[in-house]
Amino acid sequence: MLATLAHAETASSIEQLKSILHGSATFSANFRQVSIDKTGQPGQASFGKFYLSRPGKFRWNYEKPFEQEIVSNGGKVWYYDADLEQVTVRKLDDSLGATPALLLTGQVNIEEKFKLESQGGEDGLDWVKLSPRDEESGFKYILIGLNKGQLAGMELSDNFGQLTRIYFTDIRLNPGLNDALFEFKPPKGADVFGN
Repeated sequence: MLATLAHAETASSIEQLKSILHGSATFSANFRQVSIDKTGQPGQASFGKFYLSRPGKFRWNYEKPFEQEIVSNGGKVWYYDADLEQVTVRKLDDSLGATPALLLTGQVNIEEKFKLESQGGEDGLDWVKLSPRDEESGFKYILIGLNKGQLAGMELSDNFGQLTRIYFTDIRLNPGLNDALFEFKPPKGADVFGN
């Protein structure tokens, strides 16, 4: 009986995740991001807004403590650091396949790229662990926290022992988002690197 219940719970949280990843065309939320070092000590928190439009468009606007933007559209990703006045452009490809933003765009076949496992409930969230099938991935795993069928948090563990936690609030499914939100033009005077 317990094995049957565990299987139902596993299917439930994994199915919820799949539904989230494929069930909404647009998404927006506020976020708080905290990095945890190898000793378990939290670093400085970053705050901002996240926007997503399927297929393949996203924007992370880091507002505090430092202004940064990560924008994806048209097969490219722009990383802009306002303090450094620097833009890095990369092609959106499989090398970015384990990044959380790309994962959320619906362009990644999660079952092809990741092994999915239910982690049960903690802190009021149901967690699903995504372990990359490609050993060359930059991440050991990604945990996605669900709250009543909605995305509520993510945890990423990279291959260097760094742990990053992202918490979402003020979540909106299918809001009207202007396409201009996903266009990026390097600011005048910024150094641009990449392809």
